[in-house]
Amino acid sequence: MTLRKIARLGHPVLLERAREVADHDEPEIRRLIDDMIETLRDAGGFGIAAPQVHAALRIILVVHLEEGNRRRGDDPLVLLNPILEPVGSERELAIEGCLSIPGIRGIIPRYRVVRYDGIDRDGKPLSGEASGLFARILQHEVDHLDGILFPERLVHPCDMAFESERKHLEDRMRSANHHVE
Repeated sequence: MTLRKIARLGHPVLLERAREVADHDEPEIRRLIDDMIETLRDAGGFGIAAPQVHAALRIILVVHLEEGNRRRGDDPLVLLNPILEPVGSERELAIEGCLSIPGIRGIIPRYRVVRYDGIDRDGKPLSGEASGLFARILQHEVDHLDGILFPERLVHPCDMAFESERKHLEDRMRSANHHVE
């Protein structure tokens, strides 16, 4: 396994739609997934998409979370060619960050519950329903596969700040003027 360099805001690989994975069993795909696991662990993120490591393929990884959003020690969920579908119309606001935009956070609306379908690293169909933080991470990572970065999801331009100013974002989220459309 190799640590891969994370693509940063402005790199073209983050701005285009990633290609479908044709064969999950290709050695370079398996190597890419292993490298993404190591890179995600090293970066300390909750998820990562292949475009973030300069590979324009539809692969995402999402860490397994326990109650209270603590990480479990096992390997992350691996989804190839994921498809998400909202379950209901309820959305919620939360503060997000991104490995490709270090030090910046934003208040982003996301569907509270989504259904996901895809294949795992062994080519087996994988589907389920996700809610809360798990649903948010899935939506964030699939956005990467479509060339969308979280600032494009901001409701208001002033809903973005440096991590050191996060308290102001939290105050803004609690304000009566903030709502999900």
